[in-house]
Amino acid sequence: MKSRNWILFLCAFILVSALSAWGQDVVDSEAVRPSGISPGPVRKAHAVTAKDKEDGDVSPSPAPKAHAVTAKDKEDADVSPTPARKKQTEKSTHARSHRAHAKPKETPESTPAPTEFTPEGIPKTGAASVIVVDAHNGQTLYEKNPDQLRAAASTQKLLTALIIAERGFLDQPVTVQQIDTMAEPVKLNIKPGDTYQRIDLLRALLVKSPNDVARCLARDNAGSVEAFAEVMNRRAHELGAVNSHFVNPNGLPVPGQYSTARDLSMIARTAYANPTIRSIVCLPQLVFRYANGRTRELENTNKVLKRLPYCNGMKTGYTEAAGHCLICSGSRAGRDIIVVVLGDSKAGVWRDASALLSWGLWM
Repeated sequence: MKSRNWILFLCAFILVSALSAWGQDVVDSEAVRPSGISPGPVRKAHAVTAKDKEDGDVSPSPAPKAHAVTAKDKEDADVSPTPARKKQTEKSTHARSHRAHAKPKETPESTPAPTEFTPEGIPKTGAASVIVVDAHNGQTLYEKNPDQLRAAASTQKLLTALIIAERGFLDQPVTVQQIDTMAEPVKLNIKPGDTYQRIDLLRALLVKSPNDVARCLARDNAGSVEAFAEVMNRRAHELGAVNSHFVNPNGLPVPGQYSTARDLSMIARTAYANPTIRSIVCLPQLVFRYANGRTRELENTNKVLKRLPYCNGMKTGYTEAAGHCLICSGSRAGRDIIVVVLGDSKAGVWRDASALLSWGLWM
């Protein structure tokens, strides 16, 4: 009897052991799959492990935003891409670099050629007409077609300003009229009925070159633009500028209006000697206050004034007929030079005027 009970007990033990082993195999086969990824709770835990955060810098949120810009990805792209993504990474990196550092298309207008010199050391220029003179005695230091009749554009506003400054009473009020505002395209947009001090309009004229301000000052001075043109021609002849004829105070193109580089240098010498003109043309910018209290910063149109520390001002000009023009002055060690450049390119006018001014002051 005891033997029988022992045999039954042994059989039961073997059966239980077999069932336990089989159950463990089933669990193991469900917990670990050939791909190495476990389903259910095991997969969820894998997404937020500390190791994954350290390696991938991935947020537990399903959104992929962090992965696209991870520090690790940046480091990999900058240092050494893996062979599988090297070609694609290099291409995308090059494209990003090209976009970040792309330069505007260079043209002859935006990128002036380096200055060339004659055997005598004088800068060569692309301007149609040029003259360099001593501001004190009028001695001509260099010239190129100085007596060629040309449109002067806004450089003739220097004569307009000279006439206004010489008349004086610059603290007197000037009331804008409707006819003054008819002066496209460059305007300060002063309004009819507004009142300004004459000196404020004169400063704006020489720094920013607005055409409506030129008409306003001319009409205030002589009663009309036509009458002021007669004043301009009379004063120009007094200064020796006998090959010029002016029709308006702002230089906008009209038939019968012209000047020369030599004539403009004579006008510029007298303007240079005028303390009011000198105190304005050297300003890199000024704040203009409108009659309604609004203010606007006006930046000087003369780029040479900012490029060369020894440049002390004068006047720019441009129309399609005249090309790019500049009267430029400078001072160094007791020497004062005036340069007139007419009919130049947009980039060339600054290069040519700068080179000639430097040459004149250091010769």
